[in-house]
Amino acid sequence: MRSQIKLGRIAGIEIGLHYSWFVIALLIAFSLASHFHSVNPAWNISSTWGVAVLTSILFFATLLLHELAHSLVARSRGLSVRAITLFALGGISQIESEAPDAKTEFWIAIAGPLTSLLIGVLCIGIAAAIGWRPGREPRHPVSAVLFWLGYINVGLAAFNMIPGYPLDGGRVLRSIAWWITRSMDRATRIAATNGQVVAFLFILYGIYRFFVGAGFGGLWMAFIGWFLLDAARSSYVQVGLLSGLRGHHVADMMERDCATVPAYLSVGDFVDEYLLHSANRCFVVTQDQEPVGIVTATEVKTVGRDRWTQTSLQSIMRPLDQMPTVPPEMPVEQALDVMSRTKAKELAVVSSGKLEGIFSRHQIARFLQVYSGMDRSRDEAA
Repeated sequence: MRSQIKLGRIAGIEIGLHYSWFVIALLIAFSLASHFHSVNPAWNISSTWGVAVLTSILFFATLLLHELAHSLVARSRGLSVRAITLFALGGISQIESEAPDAKTEFWIAIAGPLTSLLIGVLCIGIAAAIGWRPGREPRHPVSAVLFWLGYINVGLAAFNMIPGYPLDGGRVLRSIAWWITRSMDRATRIAATNGQVVAFLFILYGIYRFFVGAGFGGLWMAFIGWFLLDAARSSYVQVGLLSGLRGHHVADMMERDCATVPAYLSVGDFVDEYLLHSANRCFVVTQDQEPVGIVTATEVKTVGRDRWTQTSLQSIMRPLDQMPTVPPEMPVEQALDVMSRTKAKELAVVSSGKLEGIFSRHQIARFLQVYSGMDRSRDEAA
């Protein structure tokens, strides 16, 4: 999930917000304001809303600390973290590669819930120290902020430890299964399957709560279940795809005999003579018989049809010297990490300073399609 609003960097990690964050922020603020108004009718409107807004802002600050804990532990274990994005259902740390072993996976996963639990216990402890008593609603605005901030963080820690992948608890479960089975693929399948079961239970319970009068709260729980179900299914599919790619290198999938087009060719002629009559999706642009860039349908779409005849491929191509490059012997998983990090759809495959081919997601999809077809044929033959 990409952030739409950049907030800056902490320890070199980009921090951002997804637009959906504002939905849950407003929901929390309105819910707390309604609660404070009902239990503390003596508070004026400014106090009620001030405490509600401050609590929701501090909650998202602690949520950021939760994600930073994941990210900093990952970095301490040698993994690169690109960004943290806060969104409607919490936050996500964009760690650029999988944990290398079960122990690393365990500590990365457990760091977030432990941080939230520590914050929650600390806030509740301070609230008690300044006058709040268990079993009673806080009457002072400061103790109300601390109590609810602590309560929400303890709840966040407990929720995240539910053993449903990709929640933190599901990742802890995966690390344990990984340690027992010695197989990351098998552990991910176990955790993802368990995640789907947990998600179904959330959906069913949410629907039940809705029909017995919980209203929006029931629908919200069902929505969380649907989100978890989709994420768990995606993780299950992803591990199957990655297992198909494991052991292969860029050279196994790259397009070697790339179709070439001259740099002086107009966009209109390129579309009529090449793009519409070729199975190729990516073309190498040449100048004086030397490759200088690549062009795809994506670049063509940036030019208005009325300018096709006046625009050359040289003016819209992606120069090779500005494209991320990989060697042909690089494992496919690492090449995918490069694609993710640079947000590139194609990579130039270069060896000894010479362009050997183009590596793209299209080649990966085609390889996996053939790979899965071969697997089905072997299964049917058996």
